[in-house]
Amino acid sequence: MFDSLASRFSGAFSSLRSRGKISNADIDATCLEIRQALLESDVALSVVESFIEQVREKSVAALPTLQSGTNQAQAIFEIVNSCLIEILGGEARRVRFAKNPPTVIMLAGLQGAGKTTLAGKLAKFYADQGNTPLLVASDLQRPNAVTQLQVVGESIGVPVFAPELGNGVGDPVKVAKAGVEFAKSKLYNMVIVDTAGRLGIDQELMKQASDIRDAVNPDEILFVVDAMIGQDAVRTSQAFLEGVGFDGVVLTKLDGDARGGAALSIASITKRPIMFASTGEKLGDFDIFYPDRMASRILGMGDVATLAEQAKKAFDGDTSAKLEAKFASGEDFTLEDFLEQLQAMSKMGSMSKLLGMLPGAGQMKKQIENFDEGEIIRTKAIVQSMTPLERRDPKILNGSRRARIALGAGRKTSDVNNVVDRFSAAQKMMKQVRNGGMPGAMSGMGLPAMPKAPGKSAPAKKKSKSGNPAKRALEESQ
Repeated sequence: MFDSLASRFSGAFSSLRSRGKISNADIDATCLEIRQALLESDVALSVVESFIEQVREKSVAALPTLQSGTNQAQAIFEIVNSCLIEILGGEARRVRFAKNPPTVIMLAGLQGAGKTTLAGKLAKFYADQGNTPLLVASDLQRPNAVTQLQVVGESIGVPVFAPELGNGVGDPVKVAKAGVEFAKSKLYNMVIVDTAGRLGIDQELMKQASDIRDAVNPDEILFVVDAMIGQDAVRTSQAFLEGVGFDGVVLTKLDGDARGGAALSIASITKRPIMFASTGEKLGDFDIFYPDRMASRILGMGDVATLAEQAKKAFDGDTSAKLEAKFASGEDFTLEDFLEQLQAMSKMGSMSKLLGMLPGAGQMKKQIENFDEGEIIRTKAIVQSMTPLERRDPKILNGSRRARIALGAGRKTSDVNNVVDRFSAAQKMMKQVRNGGMPGAMSGMGLPAMPKAPGKSAPAKKKSKSGNPAKRALEESQ
């Protein structure tokens, strides 16, 4: 979502770094470029003006204290980063759990923001942490909203309290209140109440939402907003803040291609933190919103912390420990180990998203966009078509074995050859790392070798030529 904004920030700082010693005029030029980038990303004008003024004041104040030998551009960069974190909300905030369960969370927002799916994502997020959430279907207005929540709940193994069929029938306030009582009687420690929305803000919507709030007395009211609606997000959030009130914001569709100004505007204007972000269509594409990590991504520094967390979730602790012990003992990395790593990578989600979290990912935008997500699936199919003996000892993979593997995986023999070649290169690289060096690491990972720096190459030694005319002719032809 922030690709365009990140690109503009990168351009602004690239220009600043090229100047060496920075003047007040350079700061003004950089601030002007950042201002334009933020406005084009649909950030609210009041937020932009406040942000730019803050950056300018801090940068100008810092200049006299910077020595000529220091990297002044980096100092300005750090000021922008800290200001960006501040307008995004400062620190991440978690849900406040009730002293006496259940903790009641009420969702509010317009129709189409993705509240029902978000309710399922939130329930899964906390169920995975050992909590016992209950979903309450209080959206009785939208057609099939109750059925949708039941389907979502069934897919994640979370029960749904739905005494009414909905579709315009039933009292949502009574359902919400009864849902909380049911949770108390069955000892659920969390209740997530899904409420109705409208295509636009109206008095009926606000009245119903405030009545549910008063009936269930929620510990947290989360305002769910579509991150792709731009400037309307600010107007809508202000209306809900005045009409119902909320404690935090949840951004949905953060994986879209919109300009993303909502994320940079809502927290600053409403003074309410962005608590969660939905980053995809899958129910697992959901996490706590970290302002510092988002600022890091916008400024092109990547999001290594989130990447590490996802890797930790995906890679089984016992498997990782076994592989580390194997590596330390000097045993060869086998195709069985390779398959385990591929299966773990599949659990981490979209590789394009993961690559996008790496520092400098903006400079590889085209390569990341063109990444073939099916490559891991095809590689797994090829390795899974091998026998255990072939995985442990790839040297026995002769032509007939490779043809059989290709047939079993539904691929060509050349695809099998390619996987084996890449594995052999990776195996060789791991041996080099274990021996204390990383020569040829790029080619060892199956990537093209880095081109040599331009310069004069050493002159090749001349071969002596044979004095025998026949032998000499043969040498020249070779």
